[in-house]
Amino acid sequence: MAETYRVGDLVADFLQRMEVETVFGIVSVHNIPTLDAIGRRNALRFVTARSEYGGGHMADAYARVHGGLGVLITSTGPGAANAVPALVEAGFASTPLLHITGQTPTGMLDRDMGPVHDVPGQSAMLGAVCKSSYRILSPGQALGILTRAVADAMTAPTGPVTVEIPIDVQRAEIPRPAELETLTLPRPAIELPDAASLSALVDMVTSAKRPLLWIGNGAKHATGAVQALVDLGIPVISSWNGRGAVPEDHSLSLAAGAGLPEIQSFLDTVDLLIVAGSRLRGHETQDQSLALPARRVQIDIDAKAQGRTYSTDLFVRGEAGATLSALAERLAGGLSLDPGLASDIAAARKAAKAAYSAFLDGYAAMPEIVRRVLPRDGIFVRDVTLSHTTWGHRAFEVYGPRDTLYPVGAAIGPGLSMGIGAALGAGSRKTLCISGDGGFAMNLGELWTATDERADVVFLVMNDRGFGVIKHIQDSLYGGRHHFADPTPPDLKRLAEGSGMPYTPVRSMDALEAALSEALAVPGPALVEVDMTAIGPYPRYYTPPPYAKG
Repeated sequence: MAETYRVGDLVADFLQRMEVETVFGIVSVHNIPTLDAIGRRNALRFVTARSEYGGGHMADAYARVHGGLGVLITSTGPGAANAVPALVEAGFASTPLLHITGQTPTGMLDRDMGPVHDVPGQSAMLGAVCKSSYRILSPGQALGILTRAVADAMTAPTGPVTVEIPIDVQRAEIPRPAELETLTLPRPAIELPDAASLSALVDMVTSAKRPLLWIGNGAKHATGAVQALVDLGIPVISSWNGRGAVPEDHSLSLAAGAGLPEIQSFLDTVDLLIVAGSRLRGHETQDQSLALPARRVQIDIDAKAQGRTYSTDLFVRGEAGATLSALAERLAGGLSLDPGLASDIAAARKAAKAAYSAFLDGYAAMPEIVRRVLPRDGIFVRDVTLSHTTWGHRAFEVYGPRDTLYPVGAAIGPGLSMGIGAALGAGSRKTLCISGDGGFAMNLGELWTATDERADVVFLVMNDRGFGVIKHIQDSLYGGRHHFADPTPPDLKRLAEGSGMPYTPVRSMDALEAALSEALAVPGPALVEVDMTAIGPYPRYYTPPPYAKG
């Protein structure tokens, strides 16, 4: 007798057709039909997180490193609410993430009747933090809505999308849709700019003597096009989330150096800034107070990007990678650039590196040590902590667009989970995840997820006995009063022992390289703790934005 086919089975088969290999989440009363179908097929890897918060950040990081669609499956009500911080972060990072959650039976929806896990406002809550939100109300809608949801998530500007499936719908019997046999992952058509805009862009770049290409998250995967423009002599700088379109050890790369005085001196000489796929967001431009070159052109798929932060002389609406590729083709004959441009880039790079090394003081060797021990194709995950906010952004070289990730929304705490997700998406590549003790303590249950899954990740915890980033802000704006910023740190040695992973303490910078090398050689997770109280205080870096007041 043939096995009954249900909507839960359809979800499992659909995810396979969407080229999904790994799914994250927690089993619950309101998603058992779907997870039972996934388990029976044994074709998808299901990673059991310890919280929806952690599973969501894993799914986000997995998609950023692996490519394709991230998938999170949660329960309804409290489970869906626990996923909200991760969905918010996926939105900040423009990660294509499909969140599938349960719902109460259709007969009780939005009636405030009090069934288990019922939150009458769940759709509004999820819709507020996602690119789009859908609810499947009948079995016949399932395939169409799921397909539309994935298309939304994968269409630029990409982002998280939620689909609610009531428990009775998941259980409903249906014929297996014939369309599944030919269904493929939606790949939106590449949008080129109109001919007039492209011609105007070519004219502006051709007339420039000292152009600079600014790459954001929306263009960082356009590696071929960016490299072609760099080969023509155009230097490149990136946003924090736009790094790696060209390797940052390239002589014409300024990495993510905007805001450093030595890089600013070079920016002041640029006669055309070409911004591709970047919002020039306030977090990186000191709320748009950073002085950018006066003549600017912006390339973006999203028409709403025009004038949102900085004004532009020309806005070109089109997919960033395709537009840069078309631009490079039209400039193939060469450019008449300032002969001193390359040497000025080299001088700015050298001066910025020297000044930043001096600023880091007792921690000056750290970025070079980490870069040296991590393989060139390794993944560098960063939670929001002092090292991340300083040398993680400025002094650690990134060589590929999927080689580094961090909480773009600046939340403290996702790093541990993101390190696990990144490691599971990295294949054979090594992953190193740097956190502070405060952020690391926020999601400790996922250490057991790391060991269960044998995630090949080294957790490098910078332990300064508190929230270092917050204390620097308190030093700058609140008279050094460290109210509520010194929670007792966890005993990392005992945590490592309890979760079954190797542990190494580091109490001097001289010991760091050996400790990291040893930990990276371990298959599976390992933990390295840097005792910052033994090494010395971290240099104060925080600069208040223009509007800040004490």
